[in-house]
Amino acid sequence: MKKLLVTIAAVLVSASAFAQGTVTVNNRNLGGATPNVPIMLPDQTGPGLQGGQAQLYLSSGGNFTALSPVINFRNTSATAAPFLEGPVDVTIPGIAAGSSATVVLRAWVGGSSYESATLFRGESNPITLAALGGTPPGGGPPLTPPDLTGLTSFTLAPIPEPSTIALALLGASALFIRRRK
Repeated sequence: MKKLLVTIAAVLVSASAFAQGTVTVNNRNLGGATPNVPIMLPDQTGPGLQGGQAQLYLSSGGNFTALSPVINFRNTSATAAPFLEGPVDVTIPGIAAGSSATVVLRAWVGGSSYESATLFRGESNPITLAALGGTPPGGGPPLTPPDLTGLTSFTLAPIPEPSTIALALLGASALFIRRRK
């Protein structure tokens, strides 16, 4: 009997170690003072018209961890283009339901990820979520995933082409060499 109780306790402890919290990613119809939080391109159009995508990143001590899935922007009309498809529930591994987490929403146009974006990219301010949704450790009723309250609008910045950067460096080095003579 003692072995059975120890085994059950070990299973419960290990199951709670794998707990995962969730958050609902959306920037439209959030409610509150800012119900819609558009994400724009520099020309004030939405990234959805150019195939924009976004992804939630867990922020921890200056490091960012990408969370799945990648979310597309709506591309049905110009008025829908600054908003994400969804809402989408995103799981944050290693953070238990009911715990807090700091996340950043990164968006881009061109490329398969924020890091490989070729045209535009930008990120939100850090958002601290007080209590993640999901099943809390040790059981209990499931918690509703929170929205991204605290998200503010941001504009994606253009990414300069590598040839532009190379040309600028070449010009600066030419000026430097000419000045030395």
